[in-house]
Amino acid sequence: MIIKTEEDLKGLQEIGKIVGTIRDEMIQAAKPGITTKELDEFAGKLFEKFGAVSGPKGQYDFPGFTCISVNEEIAHGIPGQRVIQEGDLVNIDVSGSKNGYFADTGLSIVVGQGDSVLFNLCEVTKKAFDAGLNKIKVASRKNGIGKAVYQTARQHGFTVIKNLTGHGIGLSLHESPDHILNYYDAWDNELLKEGMVIAFEPFISTGAEEVIEKGDGWTYITKDKSFVAQIEHTIIITKDGPLIVTL
Repeated sequence: MIIKTEEDLKGLQEIGKIVGTIRDEMIQAAKPGITTKELDEFAGKLFEKFGAVSGPKGQYDFPGFTCISVNEEIAHGIPGQRVIQEGDLVNIDVSGSKNGYFADTGLSIVVGQGDSVLFNLCEVTKKAFDAGLNKIKVASRKNGIGKAVYQTARQHGFTVIKNLTGHGIGLSLHESPDHILNYYDAWDNELLKEGMVIAFEPFISTGAEEVIEKGDGWTYITKDKSFVAQIEHTIIITKDGPLIVTL
């Protein structure tokens, strides 16, 4: 969407704060011994508390309030009886709506003590996000975002998942632009507009560059079981720079 009114801005900021809070509360609760289903039910209670609706459940009838992906799972993991263990790489993806406005956010964390490679992966993902964020400016080309993400990943010995992308958001969970690539494509030269709302989400990988569907209709994995970390925020493009509403 393109923000046109103060009501649009306040609506996006409200739902952005809600999903950001749910994300952070879930991260705090993601301790060894909890199941992904228990973690998701905790999120469901928070959605109810804040008067918001789960994005994947409300828009796509997803079997959970949030997507929780562990280790070999990359995205859209279905909450269930899987027990989170010390050292697991866990991705928590929270999206929702309130009063007709949508926001989407996600973060990968290492639970407790874990492999240094996974901590490094998460740190590089943050660097890649920040590099892409610096390219989100009015009248800049969209492909500059992916170029910065890809270069940062490669500089640190990682790569990117090419078939998972960011997207437009605002009045629905997924809308125009239909992709925000995490690599450079010369043809992807659309100019970023003032007021545009996007969900920017780099996926940084220890090896694989593509994901495949696991077979449950939802979950994405890599063929070689590469580890992948993600950071996602909903961003409004303003003349003063990117405004993150999901911090």
